[in-house]
Amino acid sequence: MKSNKVISALLGSCLALSLTFAPVVSAADAAQASTDNRDLINEVMNILENYNLSGVDKDTLIRGAIDGMVNTLDDPYSQYFNTEEAAQFEHDVDLEYVGIGVRLQYTATELYIEDITPGSPAEQAGLKRGDTIVKINGIPVEETEGDELSGAAGTKVTLQVLRNGVSKSFRVTRNEISSTSVTGTIVGQKIAYITLSGFTQNSDEEFAAMLKKMRAAGMKSMVLDLRDNLGGYMDSAYNITSNFMDKGIMMYTSDQTGALTPVTITSGSKIGVPVVILTNEYTASASEALTGALRDNKLATVVGTRSFGKARIQSLLPMSNGDMLKLTTQKYLTPNKEDFNHIGLAPDIEVKGKTAQLITALQIAGMKSIEVSGDHHILNVNGVAFAGNVGLIKQGDKTYASSLVLGALIEGDITWDAKNKKVIVTNGAGKATGFTLSSKEALSQNGETFIELNAFKKKFPALVWSYNATQKQLKLSVK
Repeated sequence: MKSNKVISALLGSCLALSLTFAPVVSAADAAQASTDNRDLINEVMNILENYNLSGVDKDTLIRGAIDGMVNTLDDPYSQYFNTEEAAQFEHDVDLEYVGIGVRLQYTATELYIEDITPGSPAEQAGLKRGDTIVKINGIPVEETEGDELSGAAGTKVTLQVLRNGVSKSFRVTRNEISSTSVTGTIVGQKIAYITLSGFTQNSDEEFAAMLKKMRAAGMKSMVLDLRDNLGGYMDSAYNITSNFMDKGIMMYTSDQTGALTPVTITSGSKIGVPVVILTNEYTASASEALTGALRDNKLATVVGTRSFGKARIQSLLPMSNGDMLKLTTQKYLTPNKEDFNHIGLAPDIEVKGKTAQLITALQIAGMKSIEVSGDHHILNVNGVAFAGNVGLIKQGDKTYASSLVLGALIEGDITWDAKNKKVIVTNGAGKATGFTLSSKEALSQNGETFIELNAFKKKFPALVWSYNATQKQLKLSVK
């Protein structure tokens, strides 16, 4: 639950909106109209209760009437929550849930563990990132429905996984998981890599503490990863933005009147180092506000793909009975007055593929030497674990890697020539090189392309690669 101070402020702004329209009708007329409407609603409810053949439940009628009113807004972000639903919503925003503490990655053919929350039941049970989940409680993954890993705290779930081709079984006890929204590490040449997974009530404090830690470690640049960050509390986004800029406009807001109001930062701090922001199609809401603020104030370079496109703000309005109404009360625009709702923010540098995005961001942040290792599930960059993979495929004596990863390593671009069934790699000087499927220099699987490494090295001799047959791991770097 947000603080009473913030809730009061939200309520105040909404009351101000209502007062804007007060002069349109007299108080007496408004009261009479309100009474007439309530009488009509009560009349319909009484008829339904007294004459409907199958009978009705009054509480169900009332909830249906409320949901009907909210649904007429045609706004997917406005919702009415009862007490239990409101509590669950707040848990979700604060990244609190019951489960085993894993982040899963789905592909066209499998489900595997991409990351594990430190100290979680999954880690304690011995599960590892890269494990492919084959069965859940004895049921093949392809036959499961819903989220079988969720459940009540204290209950158990059995997972059968494949690890390096060996089948293993783990029994994991579900528990309450409270994830920190901010994690960080120093990579390479004093580059601070910070992930912000949501804007919880504590995200601003967590970010300030992480920034202090990174500065103490000698931070010279920053990669701020906002991929898959669906947003959260806008006041946390405001406070985090103030760690990057000492003064200026964070965004503009607009209410029912249509008037634009600048949201300004007046007593922040300059970040003082180059910043690269990573975005994807699930970078939404408050994370888009932060991205837009830093981009338009020329404090960051944005790398990745176009963001989600949610430029609307919801207020959480407590009801007299303990329920809550989440209502869209404002829209917001970037400092350059860009309304990107349903459109998204375009990156400064478009890069597809999770690993390729990370490599490009680190290069822009100043990393001169990059070694990536892993397989089709796991990624390490200069020995540090990251979400992603190198796209390893072995076919006989041929070894393939993701074309996007290879392109990022040489700071080139990847395109697909559908007519000639060829992967085109264009280097920084604009020279294009092709790898065809027919020659088996390239592969295409499930919408992704891969290039055979010996063929790639012939065209791009700077590539250095090796394959460890025992560990089934691939290493890639560029001299």
